[in-house]
Amino acid sequence: MLLFTMGISAQTNVVDVKIQGNKRAKTSFIKKIVRLQPGMSVDSIILEDDVARLKRLPSVSHAYYQVFYKDNQKKADVVYGIEENFTLIPFANIFTSNNDEFAFRVGLQEFNFLGQNITLGGFYQYDVFSSYGLNVRAPYLFSKKLGLALNYQDLTTQEPVFLDNGTADYRYNNESIEALLLYEFNYKHRLEFGLNLFTEDYQYISGSTDPNVPQSLNVNKYLYKFIYNYDGVKYYYQYLSGFKSTLNLQYVNSANITLPEFAIGFNDFSYYARIGKRGNWANRLRLGLASNLDTPFAPFAVDNNLNIRGVGNTIDRGTAAIVLNTEYRHTLIDKDWFILQSNVFIDGGSWRNPGGDFGDFADSQNLRIYPGVGIRFIHKRIFNAIFRIDYGHGITNDATKGVVFGIGQYF
Repeated sequence: MLLFTMGISAQTNVVDVKIQGNKRAKTSFIKKIVRLQPGMSVDSIILEDDVARLKRLPSVSHAYYQVFYKDNQKKADVVYGIEENFTLIPFANIFTSNNDEFAFRVGLQEFNFLGQNITLGGFYQYDVFSSYGLNVRAPYLFSKKLGLALNYQDLTTQEPVFLDNGTADYRYNNESIEALLLYEFNYKHRLEFGLNLFTEDYQYISGSTDPNVPQSLNVNKYLYKFIYNYDGVKYYYQYLSGFKSTLNLQYVNSANITLPEFAIGFNDFSYYARIGKRGNWANRLRLGLASNLDTPFAPFAVDNNLNIRGVGNTIDRGTAAIVLNTEYRHTLIDKDWFILQSNVFIDGGSWRNPGGDFGDFADSQNLRIYPGVGIRFIHKRIFNAIFRIDYGHGITNDATKGVVFGIGQYF
């Protein structure tokens, strides 16, 4: 950033706020969400906050400000400089394990639709069966603080159901439509709350059976969702430093006693630290708790794409979870637009069995630890253009190993 003065005077009034460097993001949109407005006094705290907020927009890779004084520093023009990301992004996630499991998700998202930082996207997923989804997210639709998100998904997968006498495979379908109101107190604190209407359909395929567990089940449900997000991370291209936390609370109502109503909550705590000039240490701790129902359809899954790289696709379920992901990222090549980054990681976690107690966390059958290595190919000018490859190898009981491909950092 550039500041052309010996100091900022509280008596200096802003005459004009200008935006430069933006090509696709609308100038009117940028002016709408920054706090500093003409007629206000020049305030370095507001300027820094505005730049931090702009850096969090998907359409912005970097932002800075300049202050130009005139009339003996009684007046000033403020210029916000924008370096834009390319925001029409395809994405792909591919998951494999040594059990010959294979699944993938591909899609396309526009993160700056109409130049208003509206996200519009869709995906296709293959995980034994085909699935798809559509979503739109407009966080500043109504004002600089209030927005709306709409999501539709039709997900079908083959899910293991863990019975007392073995494991059964079910064809699981979840068709849902969701509406969320988005509210931003400031660029660090955000809320989401709304309603999801969905139908769950379980159809038995093969494996063990239990007279108390139906082989066919179709249930209409709805859930209330509340999300609180705190983001105190400082962003500088691929380097992150600071702390963030996301709390997700849900209450699910069911029309069938076999899949009864329940509550679920989990919090992701993330901490990032710069290590030297090229290193970044990244950590994520998830603590999750749900109603402790003795059901084979427990909500917390052990899965490649969610928490433990290399473990396989939905290999277990529980009613509470503790998961820690930690990795060291090191930049090997950093050119004008291209970054090559390596990483070494350890993913570990444990789960409470459905109907069990917290002592289950110490059970060796529930504990999974997977160290591994990975590589990242990063484009500086394309939003979230991080192609990752990770290989995880388990060191606990009945361990597997596998490769996980994806777009974006794992966390």
